[in-house]
Amino acid sequence: MKSRLTKLLIGAVIIMAAISCQQSNYPGHPRILLFEGEEKALLEQVETDETWGKIHAVIMDESENLLQQEPLERIQIGRRLLSTSREYLRRVLYLSYAYRMTGDERFSAHAERHLLKAAGFSDWNPTHFLDVAEMTMALAIGYDWLFDELPETTKQIIREAIVKKGLEPSYNEDYNWFLQAEHNWNQVCNAGMTFGALAIREDHPGLADSVIDRAFETIPLAMHDYRPDCAYPEGYGYWGYGTNFNVVFLSAVEKALGTDRELSASPGFLKTAGFLQHMLAPSNICYNWGDCGARGNLNPAMFWFAAKNNDPSLLWSERKFLETDDYSKFARHQFLPVLMIWGKDIQMDKIQAPDSKVWMGQGKNPVCLMRTSWTDPDAIYLGFKAGSPSVNHGHMDIGSFVMEADGIRWVSDFGAQSYESLESKGMSIFGRSQDAERWTIFRLNNYAHSTLTINDELQKVEGYAKIDRHSEQDDFMFAVSDISSLYKGLLKKAVRGAGIKDGKYIVVRDEVETNDKPAKVRWNLVTPADVELGKKGAILTKDGETLYLKVQGPDNIKMRTWSTAPTNDYDAENPGTIMVGFECNLPANSIETFEVLLVPEKSKEDAEFLDVSLDEW
Repeated sequence: MKSRLTKLLIGAVIIMAAISCQQSNYPGHPRILLFEGEEKALLEQVETDETWGKIHAVIMDESENLLQQEPLERIQIGRRLLSTSREYLRRVLYLSYAYRMTGDERFSAHAERHLLKAAGFSDWNPTHFLDVAEMTMALAIGYDWLFDELPETTKQIIREAIVKKGLEPSYNEDYNWFLQAEHNWNQVCNAGMTFGALAIREDHPGLADSVIDRAFETIPLAMHDYRPDCAYPEGYGYWGYGTNFNVVFLSAVEKALGTDRELSASPGFLKTAGFLQHMLAPSNICYNWGDCGARGNLNPAMFWFAAKNNDPSLLWSERKFLETDDYSKFARHQFLPVLMIWGKDIQMDKIQAPDSKVWMGQGKNPVCLMRTSWTDPDAIYLGFKAGSPSVNHGHMDIGSFVMEADGIRWVSDFGAQSYESLESKGMSIFGRSQDAERWTIFRLNNYAHSTLTINDELQKVEGYAKIDRHSEQDDFMFAVSDISSLYKGLLKKAVRGAGIKDGKYIVVRDEVETNDKPAKVRWNLVTPADVELGKKGAILTKDGETLYLKVQGPDNIKMRTWSTAPTNDYDAENPGTIMVGFECNLPANSIETFEVLLVPEKSKEDAEFLDVSLDEW
């Protein structure tokens, strides 16, 4: 019988052999996203394509500017260090890119100062683990991309920081709840930890492999949210956050390990670029439902999707963003250098408009997105939303819509309010129960959305509505949703349909059935226009254009406007906006229909009420 010592020695040899084998199949540094020597292909693209040349120039100019900026201190705002972590990631990535493209040691030296400063922080705020994730990614990229340039003492400090302040805290159960999350936290945190593991694997193979395997096992929880039809339930802004990090993760592991273990083929994932593309209206303002701002953005991940799908038309909106004389505005995007890697084989002048003018996706927050043209800046755009308030970053906005025509966003969504502006006043803003403090915030409840409010009460958080039917026909694009569950106990039934008729005007139809109690129905929308009320309608004017709101329904409809001024000290101001619509009292056990037309000036002679039940749409 072999002695215990012999067994231990044999086991150690086997383990070391396995590690050696694994390491022999591991590429050397740099191994994250861009191998040594691949800079040449990027520089060739810069020389031959004007657009790529301009993007490269922005990165280089910003890197020159960064040489004049001192590394940031550890300044925490409220419960977040995220703005500091995010800026470190941007700066290190830009400076490291600049060094790899030029070999200029000014960039690597300044990047080293940033790396050492961040490594010296007391911690990276693990109680808000997004902060740790982005800081770990920053140090991992700098360590990997500047590996041969950094002194060994610096590398040792960075490695230790990645391990002690990044990877090890991710195994603390007080911090790593992101592993069970089905939203952007999972994507961002797993990506950050994986970058850290890829960077330091030679020195900590067991820890690194554990982190990477854990990411492969848990990130699918978040990727499942793209099923079944690619609609991202957290909206445009968080698509940009979660999906960009998800794609960075997939791109990094595929590069370093030679495989993403087929994660990119997860149902719905490769097609989610279509969702984001259609979420941008002709004005380049996004459909900003949920905790999202209205401004559209250049999204580097779209270039990865375009390459993976072999579909340059996915970049139609990205190309529009790049048709500008001011490229400096893109310098704030932390992943702009990675866009250069993902898009290096794409010819910008070959990008054509998409074929489809309608996009519909189910899932936790189903949406239907419609437009009359991709090339006409005055095109009509209609975004219609179903879903549930209970999703992450959700609002009580089920049945709501936004609308554009003649280059004007006539029907708006307020979108997000700054988290810190609320948390600093002691608000608990992420609860999802019916009585959560979240729903007292004006921008987040149904009173401030273009949907129905019944008896002045909130929508029901346990409610859910899908898109029951939709059409992509040019003569009538539409979507219909049974939103009854959002008004449980208030109405027996509520069904809403919204569409674009003949490419000329919007139709919104509500079919409502009361239960054994009367119901007060409030129908409203938010607009930045000036409003003149009529008996059964209103005239909206803005920037020299006119939109007619026409209402058909019971005789007791009363047209109204409502102020958007905050009534609580924690609510944000909403300058330049007003709500317009109507109220109507319905008797118990009754069935009623409301039909509203939104008609641009040029189509006012063509607009007619449909007088067709939603079952027949």
